[in-house]
Amino acid sequence: MTIDQSTLTKGQVRKLNALRKSIGDDIAEDAFSKWMKSQTKTPKEVRDPVADALVTALSNLQNDKSFKLGNKGYVVRRAKGKGMSGFVASKVS
Repeated sequence: MTIDQSTLTKGQVRKLNALRKSIGDDIAEDAFSKWMKSQTKTPKEVRDPVADALVTALSNLQNDKSFKLGNKGYVVRRAKGKGMSGFVASKVS
């Protein structure tokens, strides 16, 4: 059974070619198809807890027409320096 390489990613093509060079074409295609079946697990969604906290903190301003973030938005960072604490927000230009 031949494998259609046009549907594979660049890394998968590299793995297939490496298997073909090391163990031969027939065995490599069997091994690669078994490997692909084990790789088809769906990745779980990774949530960013900091982004979630920012969204909940700003959620009360969602319907406020006077609160505008602009087209490019803002960058929120931790304050740096001696005696500094909290956060610093700067406009992205």
